[in-house]
Parts: sequence; structure tokens; C-alpha cells
Amino acid sequence: MIKWSYSSLNLFQQCPKKYYHLRIARDAFDPPSPQIRYGLEVHKAAEDYVRDGVPLSPALGYMQEALDRLRVLPGEIMCEQKLGLTKELEPCKFYDKNVWWRGIADLLVVDGDTAKVLDYKSGKSRYADTKQLEILSLAVFKHHPEVQTIKAALLFVVDTGLVKAQYKREESETLWKRWLEEATRLEAAHAENVWNPRQNFTCRRWCPVTNCKFNGREV
Repeated sequence: MIKWSYSSLNLFQQCPKKYYHLRIARDAFDPPSPQIRYGLEVHKAAEDYVRDGVPLSPALGYMQEALDRLRVLPGEIMCEQKLGLTKELEPCKFYDKNVWWRGIADLLVVDGDTAKVLDYKSGKSRYADTKQLEILSLAVFKHHPEVQTIKAALLFVVDTGLVKAQYKREESETLWKRWLEEATRLEAAHAENVWNPRQNFTCRRWCPVTNCKFNGREV
């Protein structure tokens, strides 16, 4: 049984061949860019500040006003909440042997029948993609049966933007259909061992898979 996450499925959708070399064969490596490293620093600082009150460094002080508002939200505040689901869409722990899907909510706040799911972003809000919020919210519904409504958002800490989305429990079955269809395609590729390249914007400048006709930088 394969295990997947939003990021691994997104990589497969971008290019099955790239997914194969990075996640299965592991004969290509995509080193973290300065932007990725900065994003990791932002996430860790936000987690430590919201959960434990660890002071922000002067370089990240611009985040304090936004994070202060999060610290006083009503309800149970959970940082870097690891969520797992079985193939039957039952809640399980992140590292359980039967885990099928994994996801991490940067911030999860449960307040009665309402929850908030927040994902920190260090990029530009014009590139906002709420699909990750959707799958995380669907998992929160599984882990917290009391929750009926989820107010989700991408918090762009540098660009100071907030991209919102809202999900209702009664929508879950419909929303799951697309995710299950995409997961089935990923499982079929594993079963058939077919990893066709798909040309995309990363090919010539950023893709580490050099033995591909779309790469242009073959070594």
C-alpha cells in the first residue's frame, strides 16, 4: 500500500517521472532553495512563538502582530498538528503502520463545532493554492467528529495576505471524490510502474531529473 500526502500527490501531478526519481528511485535530489530554507525558518519560529511564547528574532519580528492574534483565539490551539488517515478514511496516527495519507496543519484550533486550519506561507499571495487547506480540513473532520465547520486560511507572513476558504462537514463526501480519483491514479502508476514525463514550467530551470527529454540540461 502506498502512502501519500498533498505534496507527494502534487509532485506526481506535476510530473510522474520527476515523482519517480525523487520519491521512489531516489536517484535525483532537489536541494532546498534559499526560499525553501527561509520558509522552514518562518514555520519553526511561528510554531515556537504561538505554542511556547519563544521570542521571535529581530529579522522575523514583522510576524508578531499576526501571530499575537492567533495566540488568543478561543478553543484548543494545536501547532504542527500531525494527522493520518487509513485507506478506509479512518483517523489514525501519523506513523501508524496502516497510515495511507499524512498531513500536517501548521495551526489547528478546535472550538466546539467550529475549527480553524491555518497554513503559513512565506511566498507571494498571488500564487495562493487552497487545495492543501481542503485536504487538511477533510482530515480534521475525520479526527474531530464534533467539528461541523472549518474556517481555513493561508497566512502569507511576508506578503501580509490572507487567503480564506470554508468547508462544511456535509460537503466532505463530494470533496473526497476528486482526491480519491487522484490517489487512484497514483496507485495505478505504482502498480504498473509507468512514469511518463509531463512537461511543465520546472523542466529547464529547476528540475533535477536531467535524463529527461524535456529537461534540456542532460549530463
